[in-house]
Amino acid sequence: MGKPRIRILLVEDDVVDRIACRRALAADQSHQFEIIETETAQDALQRLRSEDFDAVLLDYRLPDQTGLEFLAALADGAGEVPIPVLALTGEESATVAVEMMRHGARDYLYKDQDRHYLPALPAAIERMLRGQRLLEDKRQAEAMFRTLVEQTQAITYVRELGAEGAYRYVSPQVRTLGYTAEEWLADPTLRLSAIHPADRTRAEAAIAGNLAQGTPMRLEYRLTGRDGRERWFRDEAEVVRDPAGRKLFLQGILIDITQDKLAEEALRESREALRRLAAHQESIKESERKRIAQEIHDELGALLTGIKAHVSVSAERIAQAGGTPDPLLVEAARLTEEAIQAVRRVINDLRPSVLDQLGVWEAIAWHVSQVESRFGLVCDCIIAPSAAATEVDADRSIMLFRIVQESLTNVVRHADASLVTVLAAVKDGVVLLEICDDGKGFADESPAERHSWGIQGMQERTRHFGGQLTVSSTAGRGTRVALRLPLADNDGR
Repeated sequence: MGKPRIRILLVEDDVVDRIACRRALAADQSHQFEIIETETAQDALQRLRSEDFDAVLLDYRLPDQTGLEFLAALADGAGEVPIPVLALTGEESATVAVEMMRHGARDYLYKDQDRHYLPALPAAIERMLRGQRLLEDKRQAEAMFRTLVEQTQAITYVRELGAEGAYRYVSPQVRTLGYTAEEWLADPTLRLSAIHPADRTRAEAAIAGNLAQGTPMRLEYRLTGRDGRERWFRDEAEVVRDPAGRKLFLQGILIDITQDKLAEEALRESREALRRLAAHQESIKESERKRIAQEIHDELGALLTGIKAHVSVSAERIAQAGGTPDPLLVEAARLTEEAIQAVRRVINDLRPSVLDQLGVWEAIAWHVSQVESRFGLVCDCIIAPSAAATEVDADRSIMLFRIVQESLTNVVRHADASLVTVLAAVKDGVVLLEICDDGKGFADESPAERHSWGIQGMQERTRHFGGQLTVSSTAGRGTRVALRLPLADNDGR
C-alpha cells in the first residue's frame, strides 16, 4: 500500500530554509509530500485560488506581507482560513505565535537557528491535518452526525444549555462504563455521580461553567463504571451556534485516555527509577573516590613522604660533613616535594578531607580559594549566616560540593571569566546556592549541549532530592547557576 500523498504549499523567501524543509519532509517514512514553493504572499494567494493543496507552511516574515496579513487575505467571508496553515516563525515572542493562531493558523513551530524544529515538521503537519479532518467531520449535517459518532469509540453527547443540562443525545459507546444511553438520558446527574471523588469538585465546577456560560471545556478526570473499574477520560465540549451566532446546544465527547495515563505513569516511574539509579551510581562513585583517595594517601603519600625524608637526611648529613649536596640530590628533593603536593591535590579533588572534617560550607569556601589560587580567578565566596548556622546531611553536602566543583570547572574551561561569585544562604528550610561569573556566556546554545553531561548530571542530582537547578546566560554577560534544595527535614529524606 502506497504512502498517503500530501500536497504542501511552502511560502518561504529564504532558500536555505526551503531546502531544509524539503529535506525534512522527504525523509518522512509515513507520507509522500509534494511540495510547491513560493517566495511571496501574493504568489501564494494566487496559487491557492487556482490550485488544490492539503496544507500551507507559512513563514511569518515575507518580502511583501507578514504572516498575519497573509492569513487575513486568505480568510473567507466568515473570517475563517479555509486550509490548514502551519506557521513557521523565527520570532521568539509567544505573542506572535498566539496572534498567528488567533488569525487562523492551526499550529506553529519556532524556527530556531540550529533548525531543531525540522524533525517535528512531518508530525506537526500530520497533527494539523488530523485536526482539519475532525473539524470537517464536525461540520457535517446533523443527519450524518448520529451515524458518524456511533462508529467511533468515544462517548459523544449533546446537552441542553443551562443549569440542568438535560441530555439530548448520548452515543451507545457509554456502554463501556456499564450504562445504557437511555439511563444517561433519563438522569443528567448520573455522570457526575460516576466521577471519581478526588476529581469531583474540580469536574463539577468546570461542567457547571460549561453548561451555564457556554464556555468551551477540555477536562481530564476519572469515571467509575458500574463494575467499579476506574477509567480516565478527556471531556471536550463546546457550544454549537446557528449561522447568526445564537447558542443552540452543547456538544461534547468523552475520550478514553486510560492507556495514555498508564503510559504516562509508567514513564514517570521509569524516570524516577533512572533518578534512583543515578543517585545510587553517584553514591558508588563517591564511595570509590573516598576509597581511592584514602589508598593514595596511605600508600603513595606515605611512600613519597619517606623518600623526601631520606633525601633530606642525606643532604643534611653531607652538609654537616662540610660537603656540598649533589645538585641531583637537591633536584630530587624538589621533585619529591612537587609530587607530594600533586598527590595532595589529587586526593582533595577526589574527596576533600575538609568536607568530612569541617562540613560543606567550609569545604565550599576552601575549594573556591583553591580555584582562585590555581587559576588566577578573582573568587568571592559568601556563606550567609543562615547557611553557616545550618547543618546539612552527608548526601546533600556531597551534592552541594560537587555542584560548586562542577560549576567552577565549567567556568575555568569555558567562560573566559575574571570574576566568580559563589553565594549560599538558607531560607524557609531551602538551601539557595548561586554561582555567577562575568565570562562570555552563551545565547542560542543549550547549556546542556555546551557543557555536555556535567550540567545534566547536576540537574539529575538536584531532582533526586526534590530540588531545582537552573542555568541562565546571556552572550557577553556571563552565566548564572542557581540551585534551590530542600533540606532533609523538609522532604523526609
